[in-house]
Amino acid sequence: MLSHYRDQTAFQTKDGSEIRELMHPNVQGNRAQSLAEARVEPGQETALHRHLSSEELYHVTAGTGLMTLGDSRFQILPGDTVAITPGTAHCVRNVGDDTLVILCCCSPPYAHGDTELL
Repeated sequence: MLSHYRDQTAFQTKDGSEIRELMHPNVQGNRAQSLAEARVEPGQETALHRHLSSEELYHVTAGTGLMTLGDSRFQILPGDTVAITPGTAHCVRNVGDDTLVILCCCSPPYAHGDTELL
């Protein structure tokens, strides 16, 4: 399976981030996970939310952010990877001058209905 970045249309998710699905079972036919790119502009923050079923991995590729994960808050930088277990409240704020870009891997695959805003 191959997915071209240029063919993926960006959309806004429930948490307010701009998302581009790079690989999702509903489109490419893979089975157990999805991969997306999230973009958060300088000064913006995603809504605090959780996923009831999905475990997520966030991998920062550009920008500087402040991650809220449960009761913890910490800085995230390019090269950092964060594991988010199902049911854990989380959000990110872009605290830098450039777009914060995060690769998001979800298993099971991302579904709008699995996202609960807090």
